[in-house]
Amino acid sequence: MQNIWFHPARAIEKTASEAAACFEGSFDASVRAADPRFADFQINGALPYAKQAKKNPREVANELIGEFKKRGSFDETLVEISVAGPGFINFKLTPKFLKKWLELYKGQAALKDAAKSFFSGRKAVIDFPSPNTAKQMHVGHLRPMVIGEAIQRLLRFCGADMVCDNHIGDWGTNFGILIYGIKSENYILDPKNENALEDLERMYKSGSAKAKADPACADAARDELVKLQNGDPENTRLWQDIVNISKISFDRMYERMSLTIDVTLGESFYRDKVGRIYKELEEIGLAQEDQGALVVFLKDHPRFAIQPFIIRKKDGASNYASTDLATVLYRVEHFGAEEIIYVTDGRQQDHFQQLFLTVEKWFGAKGYRKPFLRHVWFGTILGEDGKAIKTKSGEPVKLKSLLDEAVARAEKIVRAKSPDMPEEEIAKIAETVGVAALRYADLSQNRSSDYVFSWDKMLAFDGNTAPYLLYAVARIHSIFRKAGIAEDADFESGAEELDTPQEIELARKLIALPSVFDQTLAELRPHLLCTYLYELAGVFSTFYNANKVMVEDKAVMAKRLMLCARTMEILETGLRLLAIEPLQKM
Repeated sequence: MQNIWFHPARAIEKTASEAAACFEGSFDASVRAADPRFADFQINGALPYAKQAKKNPREVANELIGEFKKRGSFDETLVEISVAGPGFINFKLTPKFLKKWLELYKGQAALKDAAKSFFSGRKAVIDFPSPNTAKQMHVGHLRPMVIGEAIQRLLRFCGADMVCDNHIGDWGTNFGILIYGIKSENYILDPKNENALEDLERMYKSGSAKAKADPACADAARDELVKLQNGDPENTRLWQDIVNISKISFDRMYERMSLTIDVTLGESFYRDKVGRIYKELEEIGLAQEDQGALVVFLKDHPRFAIQPFIIRKKDGASNYASTDLATVLYRVEHFGAEEIIYVTDGRQQDHFQQLFLTVEKWFGAKGYRKPFLRHVWFGTILGEDGKAIKTKSGEPVKLKSLLDEAVARAEKIVRAKSPDMPEEEIAKIAETVGVAALRYADLSQNRSSDYVFSWDKMLAFDGNTAPYLLYAVARIHSIFRKAGIAEDADFESGAEELDTPQEIELARKLIALPSVFDQTLAELRPHLLCTYLYELAGVFSTFYNANKVMVEDKAVMAKRLMLCARTMEILETGLRLLAIEPLQKM
């Protein structure tokens, strides 16, 4: 019964599909959104079925309605069903249904409990943000952080059993150059040094420049890598110090960005697991030697039949492909992953296509349970010149600097709006608004598109921005605060049915939440949730401006306070799913 109430579109489609099974042939009973002027949902399958069966589409539509009503899931006090035009079947939720929905889903716990039916118990591993060690995080790390966190929170909210795996780049040829750079400058690694990560970047650049300029230096760097790979104690200690220094810096950033990291299993974790990959892929005839390297040619793919997927380099070293294959197998065998989601930039699309196709053939040949693999790729953050955003010197903008500037700009706005606010409160609001503005500006874009970075747009208090939504939530809190009424009070028992156009429109928008979950999770595009929250805030504003909340009629006041409370709960729930903590005051 709960699913019928929480997700009326899905419940209608289920009953309609059962009714359509009574028809001979194929009848499409899928439900879609209707023109809100006439109904909430619509089924259009009667028209193509009637054409195929050579029947009158309106008669077919009425036959389906008859079969639908026999199943008794909804009565006409809850859902009005009618035929429109040449045979469209309209479903309109009544004020009674709307009020019942609002009564049932009181508070975030009730919403979460109802939403669990979406992915209940599904084991999913999400791979993000996965930075490379020995490098400071820059603006390019913003997107995997915020997109990955929003996706994992939404999946977890809807019932998935999530593992967030931070697959860091902590192994490979770059460590030979880095260790050579450290030794050539006699640099002493100290994890307590706040500038240690910056120093490591400098060491790498120095080592790399020397290796490019002098073949002897390049040979020395390769020797350092071989020593590391062979377990040399000194190089192993240096490598571990590098990883530890990186971890300290990363953890500070993860905390500031409210990231959920369950495990950190970097490339080094899989260095003793790639041998099995080589062996199995060769055994099934999927991998072959080519110019000294071990490669996979995907013969039934137009490009990858000639573009090799290199899984072992000609010098015998592993690479991204070999560790990624080992990672898939480990996640399936160790975590029981049914789904694995990778959050990276769009330039890696070829790599993941080859990875997924290789896994499909490999797992199929070995009889392993195949996981559902998804690559959530994203575009680039652009400067006003239309090019990837960089500093004046041409370097990527450091993420810490970007966050600090966002908070500083937010603080100026807060001070201007509330000059008498205590310093501690200003600092808290500025940190929340600044970081939220950066995060939301990214999430509100279609992730597969590039977008132009603009401080003015992201910090504006109007339009589809974090400050606007945070203010909308704070404004509703102020309604209850000024009235001296608890936000979780029992409004339901004394509330009358909804009757004004604005009340009904707001309730309909609130009830659209489960369909928004459907759309967002279908392709893992958080901007759909952002758009919904922005539209909900706008519909609430229209309702509030047209309908006085604090009135003498207790039944009217109760229903309007209930609408205020439910709007606040869904806005706050949505913001938290985006990893933005709402504010009660601004």
